[in-house]
Amino acid sequence: MRKKWLYKSIPPVETVNDLSKSININSHLATILLQRGVDTFDKAKTFFRPTLAQLHDPFLMKDMTAAVARLKSAIDNQEKILIYGDYDVDGTTAVALVYSYLKSFYPNCDFYIPDRYAEGYGVSEIGIRWAEENGFSLIIALDLGVKAIDAVTLASSKQIDFIICDHHLPGSSIPHAVAVLDPKREDCNYPFDELSGCGLGFKLMQAFARKHRNEEELHEYLDLVAVSIASDIVPVNDENRVLAYFGVKKLNKNPLPGLKALMEIAGIKTDLDISGIVFTLGPRINAAGRVAHAHAAVELLISKTEEEAFACAEKVNLKNDIRRELDLSITEEALAMIENNEELKNAKATVLFKSTWHKGVIGIVAARCVEKYYRPTVILTESNDKITGSARSVKDFDLYEAIYACSDLLEKFGGHKYAAGLTLDKSNLVAFQQRFEEVVSNSITEEMQTPVVEIDTIIEFDSMTAKFNNVLKQMAPFGPENQRPIFEAREVFVKNALSGFKDKHVRFLAAQYGSENVFNAVGFDMIEHYDRLASGDSFRMTFTLEENVYNGTTTLQLRIKDLIFN
Repeated sequence: MRKKWLYKSIPPVETVNDLSKSININSHLATILLQRGVDTFDKAKTFFRPTLAQLHDPFLMKDMTAAVARLKSAIDNQEKILIYGDYDVDGTTAVALVYSYLKSFYPNCDFYIPDRYAEGYGVSEIGIRWAEENGFSLIIALDLGVKAIDAVTLASSKQIDFIICDHHLPGSSIPHAVAVLDPKREDCNYPFDELSGCGLGFKLMQAFARKHRNEEELHEYLDLVAVSIASDIVPVNDENRVLAYFGVKKLNKNPLPGLKALMEIAGIKTDLDISGIVFTLGPRINAAGRVAHAHAAVELLISKTEEEAFACAEKVNLKNDIRRELDLSITEEALAMIENNEELKNAKATVLFKSTWHKGVIGIVAARCVEKYYRPTVILTESNDKITGSARSVKDFDLYEAIYACSDLLEKFGGHKYAAGLTLDKSNLVAFQQRFEEVVSNSITEEMQTPVVEIDTIIEFDSMTAKFNNVLKQMAPFGPENQRPIFEAREVFVKNALSGFKDKHVRFLAAQYGSENVFNAVGFDMIEHYDRLASGDSFRMTFTLEENVYNGTTTLQLRIKDLIFN
């Protein structure tokens, strides 16, 4: 699929030169910092050297004082506290963090993860009845609950209080809980509204510790926060940058036993970054709740010993193997459905349904369909006599708003701009398919339908030195709102060693006219360019600069994003 190249605005030369001199870096690096709002020496110092002191005061969040008071009261009165969380990575890491921290000094608590298949997303009636039967009087809900109005009312009738920590968009009204911690509430003035669910759990515990214990005790769990930030694809700026920075550092130096065991089983031998977490740890933790029960993921993450952690990690990894097989077979089926239907091929949106598809992987399948056809996608299956689905979007298209426009056909829905979940009655399937296509057709623009490569700056190969890379690395952790910089180089050619591998990818030694430096370049899913690359023609190339470690030797490598031949 042809991509559109967009260039980020280049700051004035004088501004670039001033920053370049003040922090002693080259103009390309100064440009990248300015594009990220880093325009002074002091801002650069804060950006390159984050400190935990930069975290916002948790008591700035609406309802935080009430939440801490209720938690303290529960502990003082020896009440049973239930930590209730979603079954995805964000939810399970949040539960593991809050449960582990509270359990370290208060034994009277337990955790609960709803069954994806029997209970579905959110706070379930089954879960509340379980809490009642087992004598819990306080539930801390993590990564869910901001729309659980009926569930909170039911719990209240059974003398069970709720503290809700959720980062999803609230509905028109807020549940009548003791506290609803959600920076996306219109009446919440907290300075950052993009925390992960686990990040919110951290803020609640931080507030409690600040008032009643020692905040440093929480630093032990920062690797869980980093895993949630990476896996939930929240922006890696502001407070998330600080949490991710220290969390990734802890993950690579001294991870919790469960994460350490999972890294060993996954065969990870080098340090992980945000992207590495997304592709290795995230899917494995998620797999527990996708093909079985996410309880296993929490058991792994709260493991105290290496032996216990390794036994849990083996089970979780096995689930991931099953998940991968399901993912591949259902994706094949879904893509074939589109390919063999002219109407679906030419549609502005994709809405596919098959009753036998595995509910646990439809979100992954939706993402794969977006990769292939680049349009808003909803994948639906049958569960508990209802139709349930996962949706994924393309850049700048607000999926949540599109689904909201179909809400009269839905029993429930929730999510973000780029990812959502929904449930509907079977009788509304055709109407939903038609309405969603209509809504997308009326609101999606031509620009949104073309994948984009956003280029930070045009660069010469000679500028990319070891020193340059050393500064670039310090801009990490990379992720949304602080993406790994994408460069464009012109007059590039294949010097030698062109090869294709796995029938899909290419690699070669890249050179540039007028530059002495040469780099290994790799292009995934770019085998269609092989013949043109072999012809010797020069080309323009967009890429990221990364390190490749092979047999203990580290070299710089260009990971190709796109090519345009001259």
